[in-house]
Amino acid sequence: GLGSFVLLSISMGFLALLTPCVFPMIPITVSFFTKMGETSGQSPIKSATIYTLGIITIFTSLGLALAFTFGATGANQIASSPWINLFIAGLFIYFAMSVFGYYEIELPSVLRQFSMKQEQRGGNIGILFMAMTFTLTSFTCTVQFVGLLLVAASQGEYFWPGLGMILFSTAFALPFFFLALFPQYLAKLPKSGGWLNAVKVTMGFLELGAAMKFISNTDLVWQWGLFTRPVVLASWVVISFLMGIYLLGKIQLPHDTKLDIVGVPRLMLSTLFLSFSLYISTGLFGQPIHGLIDSYLPPVISYASSSSNGNNFSHDVNSSKKMSHHDLVWYEDYDEGVAASQETNKPIFIDFTGYTCTNCRWMETNVFEDPQVIEFFKKFTLIRLYTDGGPNARKYQQMEVERFGTAALPYYVILTPDDQEVARFPGMDPDVNKFVNFLKKGVS
Repeated sequence: GLGSFVLLSISMGFLALLTPCVFPMIPITVSFFTKMGETSGQSPIKSATIYTLGIITIFTSLGLALAFTFGATGANQIASSPWINLFIAGLFIYFAMSVFGYYEIELPSVLRQFSMKQEQRGGNIGILFMAMTFTLTSFTCTVQFVGLLLVAASQGEYFWPGLGMILFSTAFALPFFFLALFPQYLAKLPKSGGWLNAVKVTMGFLELGAAMKFISNTDLVWQWGLFTRPVVLASWVVISFLMGIYLLGKIQLPHDTKLDIVGVPRLMLSTLFLSFSLYISTGLFGQPIHGLIDSYLPPVISYASSSSNGNNFSHDVNSSKKMSHHDLVWYEDYDEGVAASQETNKPIFIDFTGYTCTNCRWMETNVFEDPQVIEFFKKFTLIRLYTDGGPNARKYQQMEVERFGTAALPYYVILTPDDQEVARFPGMDPDVNKFVNFLKKGVS
């Protein structure tokens, strides 16, 4: 029914805000609109409205266009593209250097000539550009709901996917209306220059941290072996340390005013960032860190020298199986996994995942490590299928869409040894008991 579908769409949009992919866009939005509030004469409400409507329009239009053009996995292909991830990382670094005071962001003069209202037009284009960035960074974390809509759209349906995407993206974008609105009003307060610049610079450091995440996504798909988990984690340690030192006034940037006295808020924030830097540095020495932080880091990958094919590195996804630290065998080839299941008569657990999927890392870090889950995993033949990289990515994408009717990541399925479906578990869920109950269906 229409009423229940509307309620479901809006509810799923709000729930999607809890996924990890959304968090990097918070400092980006705050720093962008703080800077806009200082320089633009445009109404804050108008700017925030354009941003929100831009997210809704681009999210819905791009998702449906990709579904109609490239199939149900089109949006995920774009969001996980190494080139797109490099572009987003470069954009974040570009914004960060601007708020650090290295240069001012201006629209090219060729574009400014299209209108006499140069500043307003440039501002609007920049806002829509930000909306596009938001859309691209969030596609892989929009849970099962959008995946189902895109499957329906790729099969020629129009009304329900279109309505669902509009309602979902409206709920998804609504909090960012306020994130875009308040910094612009803060920038207009009297004597806001000094502390507001400190806010911008702090957001700039966070943008650099987010950029490292997107560069590591590219590294994972192209298998450079450079931006590995220790490298990304070490960069975050340094960035957090620099944020703490900056807030104490020990680092001066071009737009900063001399800090004679460190106020209590600065001191507390500085202590927070310095403590955070010390905490995550323990991860470099093998100590566990919080699962939410760990989910942003690249998975642990083993690279081996390869002289036969001329490549510097080869990812172990090309081998048939890999051992985890719990002595669990994960097959990364579907046919070999099914053959092993038939030999042992164990049920099959399939993990549809991706190198660039933050929700997948969250589940692996927070749910797969639970002792109950590990014990159940020992009763299954475990298959992990990457859909955004590796030699069989397209094959496994199509399998997920055609057989299970979704393009969402992560997605979990239990099969019998003779390849009959038993149960599904759609996407990220923080409730370990739900996942355990799902696994019980496969061994009962």
